[in-house]
Amino acid sequence: MFDFDVLKDEMRELEEKGLLVKIRTLESPQGAWLNVDGRKVLNMCSNNYLGLCFDEELKQAAIEGIKKWGVGPGAVRSIAGTLDLHNELERELAQFKKVEATLVVQSGFNANQAVIGPIVSEEDAILSDELNHASIIDGVRLTKAKRYVWKHKDVADLEEQLKAAKADGARRMLIITDGVFSMDGDLAPLPEIVEKAEKYGAIVMVDDAHGEGVLGSNGRGIVDHFHLHGKVDIEVGTLSKAFGLVGGFIAGKKALIDYLKQKARPFLFSSSLSPAETAAAIAAVRKLSSSDELVKTLWNNAEYFKERLKSLGFDTGHSETPITPVMLYDAKLSSSFSKRLFEEGIFASSIGFPTVPRGKARLRIMISAAHSRKDLDFAISKFEMIGKELGVIK
Repeated sequence: MFDFDVLKDEMRELEEKGLLVKIRTLESPQGAWLNVDGRKVLNMCSNNYLGLCFDEELKQAAIEGIKKWGVGPGAVRSIAGTLDLHNELERELAQFKKVEATLVVQSGFNANQAVIGPIVSEEDAILSDELNHASIIDGVRLTKAKRYVWKHKDVADLEEQLKAAKADGARRMLIITDGVFSMDGDLAPLPEIVEKAEKYGAIVMVDDAHGEGVLGSNGRGIVDHFHLHGKVDIEVGTLSKAFGLVGGFIAGKKALIDYLKQKARPFLFSSSLSPAETAAAIAAVRKLSSSDELVKTLWNNAEYFKERLKSLGFDTGHSETPITPVMLYDAKLSSSFSKRLFEEGIFASSIGFPTVPRGKARLRIMISAAHSRKDLDFAISKFEMIGKELGVIK
């Protein structure tokens, strides 16, 4: 029998290095303030960008969804689990994203697994940004395609990799990038990527998990932000961040979506969203389609918070979005800073290796439209106090 005590030794080593993830328990709904492990704290680390997790319209839609459709789909969608509600959500998402069709699956993570494998084989090449999300990396690993990793946001290096793939005889070349890189908050150089793809006849796929509901008109995402409709072949999105729910989707040409319904394993072999989740998602899409007020509030909050931190002397990296990394570089320092913040009433997680490279530890602050100016000023005062206490700023 395996001696599981060796795992305890590895965890002790992680703790000594400041890399042990402490999983805290929420005792109240998602919002600007939370009850966490018996303490009331300002929430600065969730992905609830627009504050929709506890939105009254979404809650009511979920309740009505249960009343009409029950609590579960009852089967995988390819057999007897596609509700009219699922089709309605996919139509609404397609209209919102300005594409021909969408396919909804269980999560953003599953969406990458659903789309990458079916469209490439051992004859093909995948070109992936070196800082792409773990779900992309895992999706790529599940294929037999040859992999070419290009330097982060380095389009010149991408071109060299495209040349190499072409020289190696790749039948099909698939370029994959995050839209917003979740740890740094920077944007993919999508217009330049599209230009290179057109030059070499490659497919462009963008995972816009942190751009949905954040970038573009009414939060339509990075493709809309850069006015690239019709230029990006595949968009992967999530409902679990700005939309306030769970679920993922693929958006693109109808031919692609029809093909995935025959080939995508998460679609074929696992049940889809419950009626409650699906109905609430429809409400979220309609809410964003009708107003950009929450998106504007999110950006106003982010710009205010970021500028105040910078003026105090904090290093906020290269973020171009509401994601605000507070770069501390040392994992133990980052862990200590997070612990002190929690003691002072702020919930902000420390991020270290392997989520980010060694020597790049940070606090990742997630700003929300749910935050008030008073909330942000409270956080800024605590960051200043603890930053001076720990020698991060003067």
